[in-house]
Parts: sequence; C-alpha cells; structure tokens
Amino acid sequence: MTVTAAQTPAQKQVFLDFPRELYKDDPNWVGPLDMELKALFNPKKNPHFAEGEAQWWIALDARGRCVGRLATFIYYPKARRYVVPTGGMGFFECVEDYTVAEALLSQGQAWLEARGMEAADACINFGENDRFWGVLIEGFDTPPSYGMPYNKPYYAEFLTRYGFELYFRQESRELDLRQIPERIIRIAQRAAQKEGVTFAYPDMRNLRKYALDFMTIYNDAWQFHEHFVPLSEERVMRLVENLKPILIEEMIYFAYVDNEPAGLILAIPDLNQIFRPWRGRPTLWQLIQFLWRKRNKYAWYRQRKILTRARVMLMGVRPKYQKRGLESALAYLPVPPVIEMGITHAELSWVGDFNPAMLAILEATQARRSRVHATFRYYFTEAARQRAHAAERAIIMRPS
Repeated sequence: MTVTAAQTPAQKQVFLDFPRELYKDDPNWVGPLDMELKALFNPKKNPHFAEGEAQWWIALDARGRCVGRLATFIYYPKARRYVVPTGGMGFFECVEDYTVAEALLSQGQAWLEARGMEAADACINFGENDRFWGVLIEGFDTPPSYGMPYNKPYYAEFLTRYGFELYFRQESRELDLRQIPERIIRIAQRAAQKEGVTFAYPDMRNLRKYALDFMTIYNDAWQFHEHFVPLSEERVMRLVENLKPILIEEMIYFAYVDNEPAGLILAIPDLNQIFRPWRGRPTLWQLIQFLWRKRNKYAWYRQRKILTRARVMLMGVRPKYQKRGLESALAYLPVPPVIEMGITHAELSWVGDFNPAMLAILEATQARRSRVHATFRYYFTEAARQRAHAAERAIIMRPS
C-alpha cells in the first residue's frame, strides 16, 4: 500500500470517488457534492489560501485500488494562535483496516510537521466550522443534515488508536418546530414588546448591510471562545456570497436594540433531503432540475414534502444584550412563517461542550438529541502535549 499526493486530475477524481464506493451499501450516507469540495480546495474560491495551504492524499493498495483518503491543511493565522502550532486534517475516509488509517495519518503528520506544525485537529474543515466539522460518534441511524459530517463508526477508534485525544464534543438536537415550549414563547413575546427592540429579516437586495451586522454580532458574541479568530469583512462577504444561492430569508432573523445589531439566528434548508439520491455527483440534468425547482424558495420541493427540514447553523446574542429574552425571541419569532412554508423540523447543529450557555438553550427547547460529533487533537510529541496542557492549566488558575 502507498499513500500518494492527489495532484493530477485523475488522482483528484479518485479522492472524490472513493466515498461513493465505501458507502455504496449505506442508505444514510449523503456525500458532500464534488463541486463543493473542489471549490473549498480551490485557491481562487477559498480565501483561507491567502494565508494557508492544503493537500489531498489517497491510499492505494497493491492492485492500485483506493482504500482511503485524507486532506491536510493549515490556516496560519489560526494555527499560530495556539501555544502549540496546530494544523488540520479532514475529509478522512478509510476502509476498516487500521494499517490504512495509520499510513494516511502518518503522511498527514509528516506534511504538517514539515511546515512547522506540532499538532493536528481532526476531522475538521479548511474553512469555517459551520460545515464538515467533527467525527460522528453518535447518531448513525439517520442521514446527516446539510453540511454535517457522516462517517463510519470505527473512525473515532482509529484516531484514538493513533494518538488523538478528544478535544471537544459537539451536540446536535432535532426540534419539532410545532412544539416550541410555552415558556420560550412567553419570554419571546415579552422581549419583542420591550422599548427599542426590533427584529428584521435580511433584505437580499442589500446583503452587504446585513453581512456587516452579522460580522458585528459574531465577532462580539464569540470573542471569548478559545482561539477565536474574528471575521474580516472580506471573509464575511465571501461566506455570504457562498450561502446566498441556498438561503431563504424567512430562516434568517436579526435582533436590534436601539438600531444596534444585537443578535441573530441563521438557518438554511436541509438540502440533503434533495441531494441524497445524487450520491455527491449530480448529473447535468439533475442540476438543471434543481435550479428550476428551487425557485420561489424551493416551492416545488416544499409542496411535495421533499423539503421539510432546516438546519440552524448559528444563533448568538452579543454579551451586553444577553439576559433580555432575545435568545428566546430569536428561537421562536421566525418559526410560524417557516412552518407555513412546510418546514416542520429543524436540526440545531452544532453546540460545543465549551459553550454551556448555548447548551442550556438547547435544553430549554426540549429538542431531542439527534447526534454527537467530536473534534480530536493529536500532539506530535510529548513535549508539545505538556506545553499545551500547562498553558490550559495557567488559564484555569488565572484570577478572574
């Protein structure tokens, strides 16, 4: 068996095709679209390449058949924020043979070490953490929602065997939008009546304004999370442009206090309900049909009850506006119009175990836990591991 960099068009197609063979008998697998992965690893389309680099790898057996794949990447501004410089591994797929996994992970480690990295996170995305982030460890019985990873149950064991440690857990919940708890509804209604509080859907004709409001909220609300990297105007505009083709205005809701952006909830239609039969590689005719049928906010799919779910990607309130009921207002006020469109369920995904405040909100919704992912970290040397853990202890012991 050999591990080879996927550099030629033929090798890159092997990288893209391998999961279709691996999951051919798994009815729950919904693969990322080839065009999405190509765009993600295209320097002209992914701004992370401006200060980063990436490489695809494929593992081939003695007969030349693909038995595994891996992507390695570094976004240097984020990697260097850690006490121990940390790169990324993602899009890992492997037959149930640890020797294949070990060969791939060893190659990934060598590539990262050669570029000054001393640790790796897996399995993550070469981009924002809203997509393709984490290893599924619970919830293999249903198809994933759009952008959420799905993998073989043995992947976590292979990573752990190699030396990866659990870094954090990511919880997702399934919510029946028709059963929002009365307590949340009451709090939401009171919050909406407070002086100076207003709410708005984004105006698609003026997306830049709402993109900047999004940036203001995100950079303030998430700033206290470990190794937070603030969004720049360029990154947020690229994110909005990438999401624009799939957005439904009724699934995005902003809260304002005295005309200042205070909070938001961002959901997208669960396109995996549409994409599932495509197996990651739609035909030209399927794409033409999709573009026609997605008009009028996916009316063709909604009317036929093909599209009935959304995925809540993000919800947050800036610290100075918290404890005013805005969280409940964002969770409930946009729901009735969405239900009228035929969207009756939503997956709230995902919330990390480092965010107890948001986990409490998940509990308040009484939503059913649907799946759990995990992000793993591997320190290449014991010295790096000890240095990282010493820094963590210093943060814990620091006077507040």
